[in-house]
Amino acid sequence: MKSKTLSSFDHKPATHPRDLIGLDTVGLRERFLIESLFSPDRVQWTYCGEDRLLVGGACPSSGPISLSVPDALGPEPLLERREMGVANLGAPGVVTVDGTAYPLEALDVLYVGRGAGEVRLEGEGARFYLNVAPAHQEYPTRLVPTSLARKVDLGEAERCNERTISLYIAPEVTESCQLMMGITRLKPGSVWNTMPCHLHLRRMEVYLYCELPEDQRVVHLMGAPEETRHLMVANEQAVVSPPWSIHSGAGTASYSFLWSMVGENQDFGNLSLVEPRKLT
Repeated sequence: MKSKTLSSFDHKPATHPRDLIGLDTVGLRERFLIESLFSPDRVQWTYCGEDRLLVGGACPSSGPISLSVPDALGPEPLLERREMGVANLGAPGVVTVDGTAYPLEALDVLYVGRGAGEVRLEGEGARFYLNVAPAHQEYPTRLVPTSLARKVDLGEAERCNERTISLYIAPEVTESCQLMMGITRLKPGSVWNTMPCHLHLRRMEVYLYCELPEDQRVVHLMGAPEETRHLMVANEQAVVSPPWSIHSGAGTASYSFLWSMVGENQDFGNLSLVEPRKLT
């Protein structure tokens, strides 16, 4: 079957903490929230000015989709100087990289190294979440099923923040140049995804909220610790977090989130905690 590509493109520019002070709800959502990622037979791209992360979603409902770079970013191949992580949030699908097929079940992640050529997505009902980051070194393409992700348990029931973090693209799991990806799932009864919250000035982050009922929301906190703001986020919407911003949220129902980070530091524990009493 012949591949086809329909795409759209948006741009989230880099920002300064003071930019948040004058933004109303509409402005905040325009600058930091990716509201639509998954549409049938389309690739929907958003370019984040922070660390030049390209975030996308693809649903190959009626046939394969071949990935290409958005026109606004130039004529070179998508992965000529970039690496990519692909997570499947839907039904089983297949990602084919230069003729090699990688089957992805729900919540499996594929790392695609710099220099890869043709990338094709297929699978009715599959929903592929794409993170494409600049890369200066090549690493092998590798499929990381859920069973091979490194699990880290954090939090306490008394603070409603018990959760399991599964690292897919991270040191000791999958080699990459800058990109890191993982999934955080909350334990029953917990609502806070990251509390105490934290900052990491050497990498930016994007949260994609998922497994949230359509009529429920996550209250996502962002901004400098002394000047916080919030976003009401629905299922399969993503929030762009600059390095200077906290990123934390509480849900009105059970949910998970897929996180991705890009920067010049891959030490997962290299961060600065912010105590709740210091948030204003």
